[in-house]
Amino acid sequence: MYRQRLTAQQAQEIALQRIPGQILHVDMDLEHGVFVYEVFILTAENRIYEVEVNANTGNIIKIEEEDFD
Repeated sequence: MYRQRLTAQQAQEIALQRIPGQILHVDMDLEHGVFVYEVFILTAENRIYEVEVNANTGNIIKIEEEDFD
């Protein structure tokens, strides 16, 4: 049984430490057996980043700029 350790609020705070901005959306996904928060952030430069935070450890797995072209 999987157990979530971080709250969505904690995941948002972790993501904002790396990419400052405004939270647009937070989702949770199961990737390779690991729960991951996907935090979407709009920066002051009008760029959107997805920050993936491991829901168990709080480690940032990936930071990716979204491309809407």
